[in-house]
Amino acid sequence: MVQIYTGNGKGKTTSSLGLILRALGHGWRVCLIQFMKNDWSYGEIISLSKFENLDIFKFGTKNLVDPKNPAEIDFKEADAGWQKAREVLKSAKYQLIVLDEINVAVFMKLLPLEKQLELCELAGTAELVMTGRYADEKVIARADLVTEMREVKHYYASGTPSREGIEF
Repeated sequence: MVQIYTGNGKGKTTSSLGLILRALGHGWRVCLIQFMKNDWSYGEIISLSKFENLDIFKFGTKNLVDPKNPAEIDFKEADAGWQKAREVLKSAKYQLIVLDEINVAVFMKLLPLEKQLELCELAGTAELVMTGRYADEKVIARADLVTEMREVKHYYASGTPSREGIEF
């Protein structure tokens, strides 16, 4: 099954992390691959790193991608993430695979849409979750489940910055 968590609201990555915890609780083998996130100091990564049945792979840099002018390293890191996702899916080693922020990587043209669609076809018996804003309509059409988080109100609009333990 292919699941998509998308939309402009908060909670896409957080929802996938909840699913990871649920799967780990049932003894599943899980893989988390994060695109455009290469900071190992996030609270969820610190916590999840303690689980034996979970492999975490991070691709990107510690800098935000400039959507109008991505650096060459951004393309290379996105492709490396895609290659790892392809390898993981073909291995049939995992029951749950989360590709965090892959939708944004495709939206920013760091990865071709065709490569994301190829990953959908490689899911086999694994549960494949793809997160991030801007999920392409073709990915949405291919998915078995799509959840769209919609922002109704966010404290960022009033100037509240990201908070440790809540956003990271």
